[in-house]
Amino acid sequence: MIVLGLTGSIGMGKSTTAAMFAAEGVPVNDADAVVHELYRGKAVPLVAAAFPQTVVDGIVDRNRLSTAVLGDSAALKRLEAIVHPLVREAEMDFLAKHRAAGTPLVVLDIPLLFEVGAEGRVDRVAVVSAPADVQRSRVLARPGMTAGKFEAILAKQVPDSEKRARADFVIDTGQGMEPARREVVRIIGELSGGGSA
Repeated sequence: MIVLGLTGSIGMGKSTTAAMFAAEGVPVNDADAVVHELYRGKAVPLVAAAFPQTVVDGIVDRNRLSTAVLGDSAALKRLEAIVHPLVREAEMDFLAKHRAAGTPLVVLDIPLLFEVGAEGRVDRVAVVSAPADVQRSRVLARPGMTAGKFEAILAKQVPDSEKRARADFVIDTGQGMEPARREVVRIIGELSGGGSA
């Protein structure tokens, strides 16, 4: 089984690209979706103990949690110590299930793949990318997003140019989604042994 790590900076179209892999029949483990599930289940009592004001009606309120850890590196480390092992456990279960089923190719959608040093957990890396002006206009169109927030997020992420240089595949969403989809299909073919290198 080949494990493809899918990553990309904010606003590059990674979630849309992950959906393209899924639409082509490739199982995708979405780290963000796993966190959403954890914040409604397994992580709730742990987060409630560390950040009591962030749990509302038995669910972790992501906005309250974000406010609680924003600009507080010690608080962020406490949160990561709770969440990261649970995300990793879900990832291991996903991989074990597909190994047992003989699935030829799976995708691990890991937004901060390079930032957290997850390259060793995957066989190949695909980076979703777009020109900086396209990225900026996409992100600033999001509700509640400001130029300042965008810059703060970018400052915490490995630069796109470095991600592209370290990737096995680059999926450019700047030309529109159809060319990106064709590239996804090509990558699937190559990794499944049916395409040309």
